[in-house]
Amino acid sequence: MAKKKSISKNDIITWYMDYVLEHGSNPKTVFAFAKMNNFDEAKFYEHFASFDAIEKGIFEAFFTNSLNALNNSEDYKIFDARNKLLSFYYTFFENLTANRSYVKHVLDKYKKDLKGLKMLSGLKQHFTTYVSELGIQMLDIKQEQLEKLQDNALKESAWLQLLLTMKFWLDDTSASFEKTDIFIEKSVNTTFDVLDIAPLKSVLDLGKFLFKEKFQMN
Repeated sequence: MAKKKSISKNDIITWYMDYVLEHGSNPKTVFAFAKMNNFDEAKFYEHFASFDAIEKGIFEAFFTNSLNALNNSEDYKIFDARNKLLSFYYTFFENLTANRSYVKHVLDKYKKDLKGLKMLSGLKQHFTTYVSELGIQMLDIKQEQLEKLQDNALKESAWLQLLLTMKFWLDDTSASFEKTDIFIEKSVNTTFDVLDIAPLKSVLDLGKFLFKEKFQMN
């Protein structure tokens, strides 16, 4: 049988996930994996440097596929930051659920400490960039160094929230993972309520006003 001349990144990801689920372990070598799926080993390296890179790429693909689906929705485009993030969460976890057997297989043993997991590093980069581009209203500090700290704090807290939700989903035994849906709604809404800077701005404006009035009176 002639070897496949053209294979895509998604082809390799699909074959790899199928192998892991059927055998309960990674393929022994790239050569054996390529031979099993009837393509030249060199084709593998056009997309991935190693099996570790595939594992990282799989979670990046979950993110990319979720965001692409959202960007095709006219409703999503007019949502505010809160509803965009909620929509992302629901779509992302639908993707995870569609591949739950694989995700549980690779993450279950690490679920107590997902934060430093190498296979999630690409997902973290994509997700934190996405969060920073949502236009979430923060305090206008007008000090570059403090603004960077504020932005980094937002991205790190958003990442930790996503990891916490993933852990909740891994442990969820409710029908259709309805408890995860409830958890998503409550946690994302709570986060935005905490980030609501309107009351804090009012306090700061009042403080500035009182300081100015006191200064003028003196």
